Amino acid sequence: MPVFENFDDVSDLAEGLDDPSPGGRIMAVIDLADSADPAAIPHIARAIGDEDAGVRLQAAQALTDFDGPETAAALVVALDDAEPKVRAAAAVSLTELKDPQAGTPLITALAGADTDKTVALLGGLKELRRGDALGPAVEALSSDSAAVRAGAVGVIGWLQDENALPSLMAAAKDVDPDVRRIAVAAVGFSKSEHAEAALIGALYDANWRVREAAAETMAKSAAPAAASGPLIAALEDEYWQVRLKAVRSLAKLGVTEAASRIGPLIDLPLPNLRKEVAGALGELGQEESRAYLEPYKDDEDPDVRKNVRWALDRIMKGAA
Repeated sequence: MPVFENFDDVSDLAEGLDDPSPGGRIMAVIDLADSADPAAIPHIARAIGDEDAGVRLQAAQALTDFDGPETAAALVVALDDAEPKVRAAAAVSLTELKDPQAGTPLITALAGADTDKTVALLGGLKELRRGDALGPAVEALSSDSAAVRAGAVGVIGWLQDENALPSLMAAAKDVDPDVRRIAVAAVGFSKSEHAEAALIGALYDANWRVREAAAETMAKSAAPAAASGPLIAALEDEYWQVRLKAVRSLAKLGVTEAASRIGPLIDLPLPNLRKEVAGALGELGQEESRAYLEPYKDDEDPDVRKNVRWALDRIMKGAA
């Protein structure tokens, strides 16, 4: 519950922004933020233009606690600050925006923005799910900056618009592995055959993080019949992280024939993978899996032991 209840109180606090001491003005910004009163926003926005970088930094950080187009507009101004710390703080605060109306000044500011500013603006737009952000985001996919392209994919992915699927599929083949990874994860909203094909292709990507994202996302998007073969093949991946996600997805998709391929992985000296294997075998519920699980019901790792015992109990009860 806010400490200050009316505009008069906020106006009194705002008088501190005229304090001759930067420390006094910083305290005024802090008090305005602590009021949690939306009436404080224009006053904090005014502090974005203060002559002292410390005051401007405090204001950019304080706006994290507010929302709406007025807050967004002030943060856009802060993105052009001469002090890198102020710009960085503004970029972080932008990611906390939740009001879709806050997207208007961000979309407007994209025109002519430099690389760093564009990345920050796209970061702010992502969770706002503004349909009119799709066009600028698609355009940003042609940027020379991988960071901009990654930010654009983030915006497009959150929109979950089938019309944007071709752009995400193209990004899944980007030269930068981080862009590909983000795009592959974003494709998961779609149940189309095109998305499915993109995910299967990503399981063979040269970068293991892309393969990991594909293995995880397959459970959200792909049909079991199409996913089972590629995911079973991914159980042989050189990176255990990819194998772990493949195990998890095979269990979620209910691919019971994969149990005999998943089972041997419990012998590997990798606690995180072994725990996941035990859980997956329990989910799949195949009687043959008991042979893989029994030797580890008293495993020294408590998480592995817990999952093994749960899996054995589930299989014995025929819960699958």
